[in-house]
Amino acid sequence: MLTSQPVADVVIATADFEKDLTSWNICPVKGGVDAKELFHLYIILWIQDKRLALLESCKLDKVKWSGVRTQHMTTPFVDDMYDRLKDTLIEYDVIICRWPEYTFVLENAIADIEKAVIEALEKQYADVLAPLKESLTPMKFGLKYVQKFAKRNSGLPYSVPDDLGILLNTMKRLLEVLRPKIELQLKSWGSCIPDGGNAAPGERLSEVTVTLRAKFRNYQQAVVEKLVENTRAQSTTKLKKIIQDSKDSAMESDIRSRMQPLRDLLIQTINELHKVFEVHVFVAVCRGFWNRMGQDVLKFLENRRENRALYKGARVTIAVLDDTFASQMQQLLGNVLQEKELEPPRSIMEVRSVLCKDAPVQKDSSFYY
Repeated sequence: MLTSQPVADVVIATADFEKDLTSWNICPVKGGVDAKELFHLYIILWIQDKRLALLESCKLDKVKWSGVRTQHMTTPFVDDMYDRLKDTLIEYDVIICRWPEYTFVLENAIADIEKAVIEALEKQYADVLAPLKESLTPMKFGLKYVQKFAKRNSGLPYSVPDDLGILLNTMKRLLEVLRPKIELQLKSWGSCIPDGGNAAPGERLSEVTVTLRAKFRNYQQAVVEKLVENTRAQSTTKLKKIIQDSKDSAMESDIRSRMQPLRDLLIQTINELHKVFEVHVFVAVCRGFWNRMGQDVLKFLENRRENRALYKGARVTIAVLDDTFASQMQQLLGNVLQEKELEPPRSIMEVRSVLCKDAPVQKDSSFYY
């Protein structure tokens, strides 16, 4: 096995001897020293053995640490797996330094392992993902959809479980901390390949990145949709009804009073999010929630463009939303927050544009991520 030091020493000695023969101008003869040919099968088998061993560790019955979280509010499972991947790269350095073309073989194995890690995470946290996946399911009208929709909205208000926090925090750590180190090492090795052919080092890992980023973004959006559903559960917290009921009110204080139940709900929700999410995920979800509430106001105004009696209620509503999200995030995170993270998201700016200039309303379903 190549991971043992004696075998590594033999590989190094053989490769160095072959290099010495060349430097001594000794012409190669048939059946002479060809270190790469001698050890090719061992190299391929080593990669395959390591791949199978790490894939085995990703099986659901082998995954440990369920419900446990690190100081980063993540599961220790991924740190353990990426420590093992890092050790693998260190062990393999003796090969890559001499034959960098094996980078592609190693990258394929690592990409398979990374996909298995993601699948293991989704299986481990399947229970807390199930409600989110319902929200991501495309709407289909008919009896089955009506029954499913009624079931989805008949329970208690949605609250983000601790385990879902661990999962999303882990995905964020994978994207921003753990995976880039692996990608950087492989691309560094790949840059030494004289002719990489049509493939470029890092392509397989980039595919995994795209998949993981899409899942992470979709789950965040699904959480936001659940939180928005909570605001619609009661008439006193339903944003559109608050604006509608405010059309005959001349006093800003009356409108703010109507907003108080929703403001209380938002503050409670933001505080709960802070308990389960690490800083960056917390900010992204809060701003997505903020942006989504603004989209509701924007759509409401778009459908009632000529009813300017609603504009005052909308202005006060937006002011309360801005103050609630910005002040609560600031209170919880303090100087950790960047200035741009306290700025109103896109949908809020579009609402302001409509209210101030009566400009054409632009539809936008994007989230702040």
